[in-house]
Amino acid sequence: MSGDEKIKILVVDDSDIIRYSLKNFFEDYNLEVITCLNGLEGIQKAIEHKPRLIFLDIMMPNFDGIKMLQVIKLLDDLKAIPVIVISANADKKNVLAVLEAGADRVISKPLQKDVIIGYIKEILGSDFLDNARGSKTSVLPEYENQAIKKQLLKYFLHGFPIKKKAIVEAFEGKNTNLLKTIFHELRGVGGTIGYKEITDISAEVEDGLNAYNINWFHVKTKSDELFKLVDEIRETHKNLVKEC
Repeated sequence: MSGDEKIKILVVDDSDIIRYSLKNFFEDYNLEVITCLNGLEGIQKAIEHKPRLIFLDIMMPNFDGIKMLQVIKLLDDLKAIPVIVISANADKKNVLAVLEAGADRVISKPLQKDVIIGYIKEILGSDFLDNARGSKTSVLPEYENQAIKKQLLKYFLHGFPIKKKAIVEAFEGKNTNLLKTIFHELRGVGGTIGYKEITDISAEVEDGLNAYNINWFHVKTKSDELFKLVDEIRETHKNLVKEC
């Protein structure tokens, strides 16, 4: 790597909110952030860029994080790259599964600055971030900077109508896997944009969809509750919505 080439971090997550959050966080440390939406593209990006660290979501459509993790741990050029799994559902069973697949750490959504920093220090060394930043002045010293939160909320409100349409269609077709994927993402995003209620509702729906006998009436009721909540958020942030 040349002296002018930045250290690369790869972020693999189908949530634009999470990708944007991590991109802003790491670029503040003068790191180059490559992002992609699914595990298959993640493998291609990892081969192309040889990142120093990979942040990987587990539940993604088409090619999920577990599959990507299993593949990169078989490739000589990639298997030594540390992987931090990010998940909205970091219970003991899920943590053990991803660690057995080769993850170095598991971090829960919503992401927290001090946890991210702590894991990076454990994996890459206590001075990694300081050395990467060098003499670069910190433009965004706080992860929860209000300008960033505003932009994340704007992204969420802009993309939610598409998710709402997908939820309605998936419910009508009893497409359990699609509903799980959507509500898993929303479960991780809610706290990141400052609305824990979104996380709480989404977690309840996702847990209900994992039940042996799904209570579809409950799923529909909670979905409607989520739609109403987002409408209220949209009304509260009229000016922000106009920018979308």
